[in-house]
Amino acid sequence: MKTAVVKSVDIDPSLGDNAEAVRHKVKFEVYGEEMLEKRVNSSGSSGRVYLPSEWVGRRVKVIRIG
Repeated sequence: MKTAVVKSVDIDPSLGDNAEAVRHKVKFEVYGEEMLEKRVNSSGSSGRVYLPSEWVGRRVKVIRIG
């Protein structure tokens, strides 16, 4: 699978020019085969997301949306 990724920065204009603007959201445009939206579960001192067994050995990208 060939994946093209374009990352463009879109700063939320409501943040203005203050300290909050340092942590802004960005827009990612990703081309791929499938997408799932899941919640990360606790697993010891880290997090875990379960994916379909058909995805084993495939390349994936994870983007935190919230």
